[in-house]
Amino acid sequence: MTDHVADHYAQDGLLERILDALKREGIPIDRLTIDDLAAVDEFHSRGRRGTEELARMLAPLPSDHVIDIGSGIGGPARYLAATFGCRVTGVDLTPAFVAAATGLTKLVSLSDRADFRAGSALALPFPDASFDRAWSQNVAMNIADRPGFYAEMRRVLKPAGRLAIQEVAQGPGGDLMLPVMWASRPDLSFLRPPEETRALLEAAGFAVLEWEDKSAAALAEAAAERERLRAGGAVSQLGIHVIVGPSAREKMRNGQRNQEERRTLLFNALLEPVG
Repeated sequence: MTDHVADHYAQDGLLERILDALKREGIPIDRLTIDDLAAVDEFHSRGRRGTEELARMLAPLPSDHVIDIGSGIGGPARYLAATFGCRVTGVDLTPAFVAAATGLTKLVSLSDRADFRAGSALALPFPDASFDRAWSQNVAMNIADRPGFYAEMRRVLKPAGRLAIQEVAQGPGGDLMLPVMWASRPDLSFLRPPEETRALLEAAGFAVLEWEDKSAAALAEAAAERERLRAGGAVSQLGIHVIVGPSAREKMRNGQRNQEERRTLLFNALLEPVG
């Protein structure tokens, strides 16, 4: 199943497409910043705003080593490294994402604080208690073995560590409308209700410190963006479509309807290991 998930996200020439979009947008590559990349490299719900809110929950120290599980093309890892001065190691199942993350991190001069490697969230390539903080955004939807996923998070965290997650959850509104960003067919999506997710996290050895429903915020932000575009706002060359390709528009429409009909929910959580 992990091979199918990696195939879903795989894209040839991803870094080159991003660099081309930056050039068409008039952004100088030799002076690239993390803010220049925010429209394309925050490949998860609520984009940079979602990363900022989750980062405030986690609040890593400059001395912390953070693991970003399911790091994509590295936007949140670079944000954490640049904003908090911490060291971040990203792990992602998709080699093309890892290559793009490494290349973009070099271009924004953060390679000394953020690195990336290919690997499975169900078998993280690190010893026990390797990290001070753990982070994951919009990853669990592709993972059937949630107990294994959360157990790996718990394993690599130090006893005094913290885990911050943003997750899409199954809502009460009915079955998921497909395709969406994380799945083109049912056997790639494994949503669970928030209460079931919380129970699985606790069973894996975590205590919940904060739990916030972000569903309404996500809907309001999406509506505001649609209104901006209707009012003649500029359309950027950058965006998730650079990663996803021609199917992006249909997936975004379905994602919006899933949210509006409460087929999906979104939450943030901060947890600590116990026991």
